[in-house]
Amino acid sequence: MRTREPGRAHFCLLAVATVLAACGGGGGGSGTVAPAPAPEPANRAPSAVAGPDLAVTGGELVTLDGSASSDPDGTISRWSWTVSEGPELELSGADSPHASFTAPASFNSYDVVLALTVTDDDGASASDSVTISVTPAEEAPRVSLGGRVVPSVNQVLDSDTNDPANLYRANDSRADAQPVGNPVTIGGYVNLAGTGAEGRSRVGGDPEDFFAVELLEGQSITLLVADYRGADADLYLYDDSGEIVDFSIEVGELERVSVPADGRYAVNVSAFDGATNYTLAIGGAASVAAVPRPTLVPGEVIVRYRGDDRRAEAEARREAARAAEDLAINLGLDPVAGAGGRERLLSLQPVSTGSPRARARQGRAAAKADAIADPARRRDWDTLLAVKTLRRNPAVASAAPNYRRKPAALPNDEFLDLQWHFTQLRLPTAWNSTTGDPGIVIAVVDTGILAGHPDLAGQLVDGYDFIRDPEVAADGDGIDPDPEEAANPTEPEPVAFHGTHVAGTIAARGNNTIGVAGVAYRSRLMPLRALGATSGTSYDVAQAVRYAAGLPNDSGQLPARPADIINLSLGGEGFSQVAQDLYREVREAGILLVASAGNESSDTPSYPAAYDGVIAVAAVDAQREAAGYSNFGPHIDIAAPGGDTSADLTGDGFPDGILSTGRSSEDFAYTFLQGTSMAAPHVSGILALMKSINPALSPAAVDRLLQDGELTTELGAGGRDDRFGYGLANAARAVNAALRSTGAAVEEPREVTASARTLNFGSILDNLQLDIAGSGGAVVTEIGSNAPWLRASAEATDGDGLGRYRVTVDRGGLDAGVYAAQLRVESNANPLLIDVIASVAGATRADLGTVYILLYEPAIDTVVAQTTTRLEDGDYDFSLPGVAAGVYQLFAGTDFDNDLLICDPGEACGAYLTVDQPVSIEADGDRGDLVFPIEYQVTIPSVDATAARPGDSGLSREQR
Repeated sequence: MRTREPGRAHFCLLAVATVLAACGGGGGGSGTVAPAPAPEPANRAPSAVAGPDLAVTGGELVTLDGSASSDPDGTISRWSWTVSEGPELELSGADSPHASFTAPASFNSYDVVLALTVTDDDGASASDSVTISVTPAEEAPRVSLGGRVVPSVNQVLDSDTNDPANLYRANDSRADAQPVGNPVTIGGYVNLAGTGAEGRSRVGGDPEDFFAVELLEGQSITLLVADYRGADADLYLYDDSGEIVDFSIEVGELERVSVPADGRYAVNVSAFDGATNYTLAIGGAASVAAVPRPTLVPGEVIVRYRGDDRRAEAEARREAARAAEDLAINLGLDPVAGAGGRERLLSLQPVSTGSPRARARQGRAAAKADAIADPARRRDWDTLLAVKTLRRNPAVASAAPNYRRKPAALPNDEFLDLQWHFTQLRLPTAWNSTTGDPGIVIAVVDTGILAGHPDLAGQLVDGYDFIRDPEVAADGDGIDPDPEEAANPTEPEPVAFHGTHVAGTIAARGNNTIGVAGVAYRSRLMPLRALGATSGTSYDVAQAVRYAAGLPNDSGQLPARPADIINLSLGGEGFSQVAQDLYREVREAGILLVASAGNESSDTPSYPAAYDGVIAVAAVDAQREAAGYSNFGPHIDIAAPGGDTSADLTGDGFPDGILSTGRSSEDFAYTFLQGTSMAAPHVSGILALMKSINPALSPAAVDRLLQDGELTTELGAGGRDDRFGYGLANAARAVNAALRSTGAAVEEPREVTASARTLNFGSILDNLQLDIAGSGGAVVTEIGSNAPWLRASAEATDGDGLGRYRVTVDRGGLDAGVYAAQLRVESNANPLLIDVIASVAGATRADLGTVYILLYEPAIDTVVAQTTTRLEDGDYDFSLPGVAAGVYQLFAGTDFDNDLLICDPGEACGAYLTVDQPVSIEADGDRGDLVFPIEYQVTIPSVDATAARPGDSGLSREQR
């Protein structure tokens, strides 16, 4: 992990404060001038001596000696030993000259760096550090670990990233545009000269990346700027003639453009300021670009100057006002309305020959302006460019375009189209009956929640934090009433904010015009924190479950009312009769228990999912096939979407993970995750919809409905099976069952639905499945297409034409390029259209460049071995020979910005078996079967990104 030199900034701050105090003076009066008193001597800083470096063996008691520290003009009043690098330690005597600890045992050598800070009786401090080199107490057997990381076929990298280990090909102009496929997700890096980390482009810069791609009318391109707090990147779309036909030059994390017509285009990522990784998603129309872009008033800017702050000193206000006026003149801005102390409306003059703005528009900016042929579009570009320039100036407090407002509201839940999993569940049909009820509460026993996330505002009842160990909690204390989710700095993997993601799937606010919607978005959540970033104890989980059920627990508190449903997206414990008795007691209280089946791809029972009385949820992917990571076996009750982030079968340019509330390294956001942890909350949400209709539904009644097929769509073999339980969760069917349980007569509408709205074949796949379901006596009469290369044939259908179809593409005779078509389902109910995308190879192949493989030992918080791999014969194979036998976690990632950290925002990341929940590897013999996915870590920003930056999120790698 990246470390800082301990104490240096603190020491310098104290030194400056001391000098200022010594130079301060007092007022004087009239009369005889008294002789100046002799100045008191300035305090001299103490000297910290942490002692010599030591070499010890694991398990040995280590004694630190800082007694040689001294203060030349006083005494040392305070001692503080802290760990600045290496594993967390239990330090004895950390506030004395002599501290001690037991070096954690390991079969690998490692270093621990401890810092000693001493403070004298005048408050001055000094620091020193000592390195303890720890070697194994005994030689361990050596083993070889190997396997393969698997990227999605739709993932490629920018061909001129800052990492010199990647192959290089310039893509800095339209003439050198890098060919890519469609749909595709591209990871890249741009920077201005002199910015960013050392690497290939630090000195000369890499401000422009161009990608050549065949696009279809209505498709969207989305740019996610990873380091948007310290950098700015823009997005341009050029047609084949070189004209800019759309652009997005906002300030922030997300830029997006739309494709006006079929054709060949160049997509341009352009650095405006600083250096940043980015993710570029090119996909179908069902994406974030579906949200209408606001219309601005051309040439008008709303600005507030620093000098308008009336709290500032008068001279400071005058200087700021002068700087602001000079800036406005140079930009060609005239005042129109407003005044000092509040916002002002400025009007942008047309660019005239020889004007300061014309002179400033040179090089790249001039080329962009010349490529915008439409005068109205160029005027918009000029306006937005002025806003961006204003925002960079220290004399400006804020600047924004003057947007036109309309009385009509924006469409709700802007990323709902990316929640493909709701179509699988027939959730839109269920929402016609209910969207949940505020009186129904779902407890989420997990890693906590980001209560400030804008899509969770108003969705929470009081919760609790049951993590007893402050180090695991990473919030400074043990159990307390605050279940806020916290990143644990001792954990190396990227923190996915698991609990927040799970909670959002269940009940993120719907119909609020932002982000995503939860399954039961009018119900409420009870956040109960029982896990740290990646770990916890079964005892803490049990206390959280007891609280949710209104049973006595270690907090000494009870909720205002018990939860109706408890979601447990967690696992890893063995069978416990104590836990089984608790879950039986909770069930007897009428509370439904839902748990994730586990991600080990195993039939070994995983608990709590395998306990009697708990609904165990397995995962399926976007094709409704069993997810490769999902556990299976006789304890599985039901299946739900868990996602597959290594694929984009939905064709939207984003991974087929589950999109829900989360956090990026910067702010509140929306993230794609995969796992049975993502499947379970779908079922909890559907149960909340059922309880919203009939609160009296008991666990036994739900069991009967499940066993009778009233809550599911059958998958796999007839009846219950070990992969899918009783089938795929079906929200529409479940809600109707709840209505019937109240005695209501339910007349199902005549309707046909499909398991997917879009099928993306890419350039490799030639067949995919499509499931057609019906209700109310619906009968499918025909399935046809509007393209000769596309056909659908019945594979497992009933007499009404409902069931599974096999959709195939025939690329024979098709030229290289991208093709779009539609399947049309005719029935005695509604017509149904499914979009299909396919491409013919010839443009690109999947490639993430150099991938770094890191072997991490949790016991000592250290990366003990690493290697690199590149794509060869279609695979990313790796080998780590001569590794000491032990327990490890395995990570993989790219480093496009060359900051020696993998898995940063905008980079690819993977972990065995999943990034969400890495599985420990017991390396007691040679293994070559360690296969796991690696994908771009895509996060979509929230509209209210106001969270404080938590710091670096990546794993450190060695300098090559």
